[in-house]
Amino acid sequence: MICGMLPFLRKTTGVTALALLAASYPTLAANLKYPPTTKTNVVDDYHGTTVTDPYRWLEDDNSPATKDWVAAQNKVTFGYLNAIPGRTAIKARLTKLWNFERYGVPFKEGGHYFYSRNDGLQNQSVLYTVESLTATPRVLLDPNTLSKDGTVALAGMAISDDGNLLAYGLAASGSDWNEWKVRDVRTGQDLADHLQWVKFSGAAWRKDGSGFYYSRYDAPKPGDALKGVNKFHKLYFHRIGTEQSADVLVYERKDQPDWGFGGSVTEDGRYLVITASQGTDPKNRVLYKDLSQPDAPVVELLMDFDASYRFVGNDGPVFWFKTDLNAPRSRLIAIDVTTPARANWKEVIPQSAETLQGVGVVNQQFIASYLKDARSVVQVFALDGKPVREVALPGLGSAGGFGGKRGDTETFFSFTSFTAPGTIYRHDLTTGQSTVFRQPKLDFDESTYETKQVFYTSKDGTRVPMFLVHKRGLKLNGQNPTLLYGYGGFNISLTPSFSVSRAAWLEMGGVYAQANLRGGGEYGEDWHQAGTKRHKQNVFDDFIAAAEWLQANHYTSAKKLAIQGGSNGGLLVGACMTQRPELYRAALPAVGVMDMLRFHKFTIGWAWCSDYGSADNAAEFPALYAYSPYHNLKPGGRYPATMVTTADHDDRVVPAHSFKFAARLQEYHRGANPVLIRIETKAGHGAGKPTAKQIEEKADELAFLTKELGIKPPRAARK
Repeated sequence: MICGMLPFLRKTTGVTALALLAASYPTLAANLKYPPTTKTNVVDDYHGTTVTDPYRWLEDDNSPATKDWVAAQNKVTFGYLNAIPGRTAIKARLTKLWNFERYGVPFKEGGHYFYSRNDGLQNQSVLYTVESLTATPRVLLDPNTLSKDGTVALAGMAISDDGNLLAYGLAASGSDWNEWKVRDVRTGQDLADHLQWVKFSGAAWRKDGSGFYYSRYDAPKPGDALKGVNKFHKLYFHRIGTEQSADVLVYERKDQPDWGFGGSVTEDGRYLVITASQGTDPKNRVLYKDLSQPDAPVVELLMDFDASYRFVGNDGPVFWFKTDLNAPRSRLIAIDVTTPARANWKEVIPQSAETLQGVGVVNQQFIASYLKDARSVVQVFALDGKPVREVALPGLGSAGGFGGKRGDTETFFSFTSFTAPGTIYRHDLTTGQSTVFRQPKLDFDESTYETKQVFYTSKDGTRVPMFLVHKRGLKLNGQNPTLLYGYGGFNISLTPSFSVSRAAWLEMGGVYAQANLRGGGEYGEDWHQAGTKRHKQNVFDDFIAAAEWLQANHYTSAKKLAIQGGSNGGLLVGACMTQRPELYRAALPAVGVMDMLRFHKFTIGWAWCSDYGSADNAAEFPALYAYSPYHNLKPGGRYPATMVTTADHDDRVVPAHSFKFAARLQEYHRGANPVLIRIETKAGHGAGKPTAKQIEEKADELAFLTKELGIKPPRAARK
């Protein structure tokens, strides 16, 4: 049942200034005095169950009281962090490690190559263009010039087919709201075009370069930009040189407030393919419009909402889709839109033992990317589906890219592992050979570390994979500081990737563990569904089992284990630290969904009901209430040392989740472990965060862990 279709909960006691109760004065922990947090008498009735919500007032991020609370909490938190011995050295080491040249995967339009580059410590990567791979690149767009503190980021871009125009989106302070502009690639100057209130959208140029398709919401009411519910997405066409008010509405559904739209133009320029999503459910609908016919109608092609259909490309009226219909690990099918009945569909690439992640059409071939136990495998197929070859990859890691046009004979991809940042390769599709285009060099010796994959058994007997990264020759004595990371949701797969902060963690003798929990997409849609709605507890059981395995196999102990996750992973950490607090010494829940009864009432939160369910649904409420981190903290509980992190401009998972969780945690927690909340300013959910802010945040996290787990400072600071 889609969120919002059932009656809303009934509030039994309102929040008013007269209803304020005594302020909460938590017990001191580690000589900390937490700011007193006012409690209010708010009680809700969920299908006959009464639930208190004394910190509801913190949901109002614009109120002076909330702003004062944020300032007071940050004063305590940063005072604590800045006093940790070794934090300065950790920041210095992170800064040195971060200072390496890195590139994005190149792509080609209109005879020009385009790619991003960061010289090391630039807050934002710079977009370059070049006529050939050996020519001198030219700066096309430098986001670092758009704000003094680097908080304006490039959020999306699209180049016209002739390579002459760049449509680009900007995000300020990490917000999901974007504004889009247009730049002339030849002159480097912006045109007058300016689009606002764009969210969850790219840009799709028409073949003739006359304009592009994009999606947006109506402008929010004053004060609602960062917390108001987002409904009624609309698809528009913007003609270059005109005002946004003149944009043509291409498609909307006034009867479907929860549908979101994305438009793409086929390579031949003939069709506009419209994808209609519904929340975060991987299932979707597909429509199309014939652009060769003036005023052609939008045609409904796939409207049953029975599977995921990802458009890959077309051969005239034959559309290729990657789908999980009757194939939970996905396959490739062909649909002729002139005879679209299901009986006429053709399977091109059948489902395999590995999970098909994506398909592209380059050099008159399909390039298919798979996951085999959460690591990349790439296969090339002929257009009739016959296997051609496997693309050789450097090792156990993650490969991404492989874009291009149907007639191109080259493609580019990035390959990364836990101990090596992304190397960019040029792949010759005629010879099958890959050569290094750009390889980063940094002050980190990856040869001294090893990566292995283990499989452990969860509570219900499910076999779950986990990556382990640590120094070679690690002693299994149960005394190794270990950081366990997870996500487990929304069909998202955790694959090997490089992180500067993890590199610093490894240098300090830490073990890094990454568990591939149910709810993710590592093994296809069945694996995803096994961690959703009333099955969500499976995700937490998988993570808890990972912690138990690490201790049982003497990698670490409860006194040396920390857990970390962000967003849905923040929920994961919040749930696991409330269910099994004795298993961990420290917890780092970041931008987490902590109030599972009210998440759907803010911004795009309603869209997560496809994974979580809704408290408005009497059948789904009990499961949500049973694990909701905010509601399952217990008075007098002894919790791990915890640093909650969030940001004041997070309009994806509004900071109220973290505010309320931290306030109640400080109220209920007993013992010496510190429980803090770190609230970043001029930042959002994480995308586009400036390098300087990332270094500060990671230095704080590592400093917190060194203190709580008893870790030596980084080598650069040792005397």
